[in-house]
Amino acid sequence: MKLSALIGERFKEWPSEAQLASHGLLIRGGYMRQVAGGIYTLLPPAKRVAAKIENIIRQEMDRIDGQEILMPVVLPRELWDESGRYESVGRELLRFRDRTGHDMLLAMTHEEAAVHLARTEAKSYLKYPFMIYQIQTKYRDEARSRGGLIRVREFTMKDAYSFHTSWEDLEKYYYRCHEAYERIYKRAGLGHVVSVKSDSGMMGGAIAHEFMFLCDDGEDTIAICPACGYRANMEVATGILDPVGDMGPEGLDVEEVATPGCKDIDSLCKFIGIPEKMLMKAVVFTKETTGTPVIVFVRGDLEVNEAKVRRLIGSDVSARVDEDGSDGICYGYIGPVGLDMDKFEVYFDESLRGMYNVVCGANKVDTHYKNVDLRQLPAEKFADVSKVTEQMVCPQCGKAHITLKNGIEVGNIFQLGDKYSKTMGMTYADKDGSLKTPIMGCYGIGVGRLLASVIEDSHDDYGPIWPISIAPWQVHINAIKRADDQVRQLADGLYEQLSGKGFEVLYDDRDLSAGVQFADADLLGTPIKVIVSPRNLKDGVVEIKTRDKSIAEKVPVENAASRVAEIAAALQKRIDDTL
Repeated sequence: MKLSALIGERFKEWPSEAQLASHGLLIRGGYMRQVAGGIYTLLPPAKRVAAKIENIIRQEMDRIDGQEILMPVVLPRELWDESGRYESVGRELLRFRDRTGHDMLLAMTHEEAAVHLARTEAKSYLKYPFMIYQIQTKYRDEARSRGGLIRVREFTMKDAYSFHTSWEDLEKYYYRCHEAYERIYKRAGLGHVVSVKSDSGMMGGAIAHEFMFLCDDGEDTIAICPACGYRANMEVATGILDPVGDMGPEGLDVEEVATPGCKDIDSLCKFIGIPEKMLMKAVVFTKETTGTPVIVFVRGDLEVNEAKVRRLIGSDVSARVDEDGSDGICYGYIGPVGLDMDKFEVYFDESLRGMYNVVCGANKVDTHYKNVDLRQLPAEKFADVSKVTEQMVCPQCGKAHITLKNGIEVGNIFQLGDKYSKTMGMTYADKDGSLKTPIMGCYGIGVGRLLASVIEDSHDDYGPIWPISIAPWQVHINAIKRADDQVRQLADGLYEQLSGKGFEVLYDDRDLSAGVQFADADLLGTPIKVIVSPRNLKDGVVEIKTRDKSIAEKVPVENAASRVAEIAAALQKRIDDTL
């Protein structure tokens, strides 16, 4: 490819909307352009990287016996009605009507379509187990698209669906896929990826793992034990709380205290003179399936984990605020004493179990209770609904305190069980002729997010540092002062020679200054740069550098092509050695 013909301008200025390195560099380097919020056009450099990532994914899916298919993006409502997700999924699912008035949707995931296909093609146990996968466009009407390709509305995703006759068979295949994912990230040159237990969310199922790329700018939080290796997404992470300590004398009478203006934790603790852990606070949610309020109490120094609440009540939830009290809740002053627990769905976090002399709301404005005893509450009202903190001890080994790290989710796998196959009436004939429901797993990787994460992992102030396995081009030739006949002839010859040897070569054939050429080369991030200039040709050499700065040397002109091949092989070997 000659750079003079490449579509996509490169810019010096940092785009004002970009907060992540990958977002800014993808815009500056001419990789993508925004069409709407969370919707982008990929230009040739990004498309070439994405194609290589897709090829790695295909190879690894084929390696574990996957069969590639292609399902439609537009699906009829009826399929999602069968699974129950047409109504249960929120506004992230884009629904519309076609010209005939038929309810349709843009698929954000393809479990329903996979079952629709498999139930007509796998009616006998002899077909099992099998896995189908696709690399296809998805659409999720994301409320907070951000970070360029990290969180978008339209995206390309590899999604795979496996079908089994037993949980044992699914379990074995699940971990084969787990290993395949580890290979994909290594082959793509992405380091610092860990597998963590996760919440299955709207996907459903029993067991789920996320593959998290650890980075400071990640929007997800992961709980990690430095002693035993326990790892979990914050949505499912648990921890052991240190004891509260001395709670004072037992048997004290409940005391009503006027607390004017004390609606937040800090002001209340200062007013009464207690530590946060002796205070109980309430968070109110709306249960999406019924519209009714759910009140969750937690210790004052902790926060409620919304994902745990969703799993506990079996419904999506949203924050609820009703300042006029029309629902009978005194917001800012909620407490269990005098609260009609038959009228509301009420839960207490495990952090509160066994506590007494607690301060909590009195269900009256500017009023709280002291000395509330929680030990008499029914055991079924207690559940783990709090977020893990670094003050908690690892629940697995019980030795070290939890460490919290940021990360970006770059893949997920789920043991779905029969959630979709059963609700959609999928069966197969077993050996004895009886009809059985297959067990499913599903496995997803976002191509664009993986692309962006590689940049987050490997870049400098000047641009991406692409691993050679997914770089848009492997070699970048800079012809400095190309008007010089000798420079032009040698650069043209190297371009033809390297291309003929099978290398993907980007040739800067523009008659521009060395500074401009080198700045563009950095933004395009090609692993190997060959510099042809009058100064070097006087000595009969060309300069060869790697983008990661590990190699910078002058090589005789006649050895240039062979030396490029040696360096390319060494860069690829670095990746292969991680497998």
